[in-house]
Amino acid sequence: MRRVAKLSAACIATAALAMTATACGSTSSDNDSSSSASAGSSKGGIKIGLAYDVGGRGDRSFNDSAARGADKAAKAFGGSLKELTAKSSDTEADREQRLTDLADAGYNPIVAVGFSYATSVDKVAPKYPKVNFGLIDSVAKATNVDSITFTEEQGSYLAGVAAALKTKKDHVGFIGGVDTPLIKKFEAGYAQGVKDTNPKVKVDVQYLTHGSDFSGFADPAKGKEAASGMLDNGVDVIYAAAGSSGNGSIEAVSGVKGAWAIGVDSDQYNIPGLAKYKNSILTSMVKNVDVGVYDFIKSVNDGKPLTGNQIYSLAKGGVSLSTSGGFIDDIQPKLDEAKKKIVDGTIKVKTS
Repeated sequence: MRRVAKLSAACIATAALAMTATACGSTSSDNDSSSSASAGSSKGGIKIGLAYDVGGRGDRSFNDSAARGADKAAKAFGGSLKELTAKSSDTEADREQRLTDLADAGYNPIVAVGFSYATSVDKVAPKYPKVNFGLIDSVAKATNVDSITFTEEQGSYLAGVAAALKTKKDHVGFIGGVDTPLIKKFEAGYAQGVKDTNPKVKVDVQYLTHGSDFSGFADPAKGKEAASGMLDNGVDVIYAAAGSSGNGSIEAVSGVKGAWAIGVDSDQYNIPGLAKYKNSILTSMVKNVDVGVYDFIKSVNDGKPLTGNQIYSLAKGGVSLSTSGGFIDDIQPKLDEAKKKIVDGTIKVKTS
């Protein structure tokens, strides 16, 4: 039976600090499948391998959050980074090869950024029992893997509360990158938060791609088109859980007076690449992937690698709503009340 480690107070402090961090850069393209970067100056330091999901470093959302955690660890422990980025057209064999290449090159730990790596991690990790693997957003079966998961539905519930309290038209929207079980958690929590707050509010839902087509996480133009359609139909608050595609949604919202965007994964109000839209970003459902990545790398550096499933919940600071911009200050007491009820179990948030 695998050991399940608990989050420490230090993790929570790290999460709080992480919310102020930002990352910038242009969105990675599909052919950016073998980019590399290094940090730290010690040749004998820890060698960190990162296998990104589509979009890669520079997506201003999910992958960038993982990158912040790895950057912090590389700097703290005098390590180096090797980064490989997935393509939208990836097959399972491509993902397996990416992890295998990192392991063969001596990288340890290796972080698989995203649920799409779940099957490949379970195939590759047992072949390298002395290598420590981290898997974000899914739970692995292999024993040398730290599965890093989050209660996205809880943070999304709070986003729904905010949307219901801020809409002037009683009509809000949700855009999902791909209709996977993970993104359904975002939708379920958001819709429940809206309805629990004001049953009269209508929630429109749209997914950009379906099935094994993961391009919905890396297509800002498609995100913008979907958001524009919702805005034309009377929606005035849109929450997008769609990777870099959500950047397009934010852009569309910024062009409509009185409309609000809700960011995801990173505090998108503070992302330099989105600065010109920040006054339209009501809040962001921050998912502290950086904290999970840092905790995992630190455990390997310390010689006590985490394994099992680390669950970063609302109660433990794993997810939260950002307050940047001050746009939710007026409704903060109601958000705090909802958070308290989730933490104490009065509110049970659905995951589907």
